[in-house]
This record gives sequence, structure tokens and C-alpha cells, in this order.
Amino acid sequence: KKKVLIMGKYECTACGYVYDEEKEGTKFDDLPDDWTCPVCGVGKDMFEKID
Repeated sequence: KKKVLIMGKYECTACGYVYDEEKEGTKFDDLPDDWTCPVCGVGKDMFEKID
């Protein structure tokens, strides 16, 4: 039986870019600490989980 991962979306509070875990194939928490928004360059701490 396959384990189902709950994938979420995270929005950049600076520019509105949405990181979609399902589309990207990587959990947001698994991204390196120095990962930045591909649009505006802010850090992970500027992202909020959205529904």
C-alpha cells in the first residue's frame, strides 16, 4: 500500500508567487534553507501555507 503524502501550497507574501509541492515534486520543508523565491528572491521565511 502506497503512503499518500498531503501536498500543500505556499505563497510568497512579498510577490504572490505560489509554490505548489505537488507540481514541484518537493515538500516545502525539504527545500534547502537557502532556497529563495524564483520570482523575487526572498527567503523561505517569507512564505505562508495556503489552502
